[in-house]
Amino acid sequence: MKIIVTGGAGFIGSNFIFYERKKHPEDEILCVDSLTYAGNLSTLEPVMNDSEFKFFKLDIRDRDGIYKLFENEKPDIVVNFAAESHVDRSIENPTIFLETNIIGTSVLMDACRKYGIKRYHQVSTDEVYGDLPLDRPDLFFHEDTPIHTSSPYSTSKASADLLVMAYHRTYGLPVTLSRCSNNYGPYQFPEKLIPLMIANALADKPLPVYGEGKNVRDWLYVEDHCKAIDLIIRNAKDGETYNIGGHNEMANIDIVKLICDYLDKPYSLIEHVEDRKGHDQRYAIDPTKIHNDLGWLPETAFADGIKKTIQWYLDNKKWWQDIISGDYMNYYEKMYSHRKVLD
Repeated sequence: MKIIVTGGAGFIGSNFIFYERKKHPEDEILCVDSLTYAGNLSTLEPVMNDSEFKFFKLDIRDRDGIYKLFENEKPDIVVNFAAESHVDRSIENPTIFLETNIIGTSVLMDACRKYGIKRYHQVSTDEVYGDLPLDRPDLFFHEDTPIHTSSPYSTSKASADLLVMAYHRTYGLPVTLSRCSNNYGPYQFPEKLIPLMIANALADKPLPVYGEGKNVRDWLYVEDHCKAIDLIIRNAKDGETYNIGGHNEMANIDIVKLICDYLDKPYSLIEHVEDRKGHDQRYAIDPTKIHNDLGWLPETAFADGIKKTIQWYLDNKKWWQDIISGDYMNYYEKMYSHRKVLD
């Protein structure tokens, strides 16, 4: 098969590409990424020379470019990871979130309609459900939980979700949709909680924690997430939505302290800062449906996954130090502008 992976130079998208290349080496992967600040082409170094891999520097909002790609390559499956995803950035500038996450999604699906596709898969987030109270650990998000967004980011993702299901109902587009909990693991952009705390702790810089740090998230190791998406795109029925959760709930402050312990850094580095506007209290996903339908369960306990993640950042300092310094932004021109990178 030929699979388009949008946002493939980002955190989850790149990990998905690595997983697919190992699991299904016979399939061709077409990576589409516009290489905004969160897209890092150096991440894809391990697969750039693979005969069954191509990279296209392309914005999913570019209708002409997307249509040309579909016409030339005739993909079988599209997995859409491409999204603006940082809540704080969405609060500062909502417009780009609406343009990429909603308009970009519509462009992809229009291309799927025009040129034909076996499956379009939309990667979404548990944040579309809003949040749960901290004092009700018995409550979880289910696939039929009403959408109740809290930020411009989650609203843009929820809007895209509704659009995907509308295209399925109106046009008969073969789609699936998944909503995941917080991912962690290798290649995560350093503005996110876990890599930010690792980088700051190693540099003995303050570890900024919103409010008291009691906000709870369900953490999912990124490879487990990739396995779930692979099962969905190959085995799920059209029109299905699946929640993908790790059953690893942790308060933010406990994660920061765990990182301090692992790196032998003092808790005095922790700095409580003004809370985020509209900060959701708790996310928790029930993955029963995907387990019953497709046999998926998370395999990585948080205690194991966080150790592997911290060690990866220790072993790959140049990767995230180049991001912090800004050097990664020059990687495309320096290394790949003359190679198998197609505009």
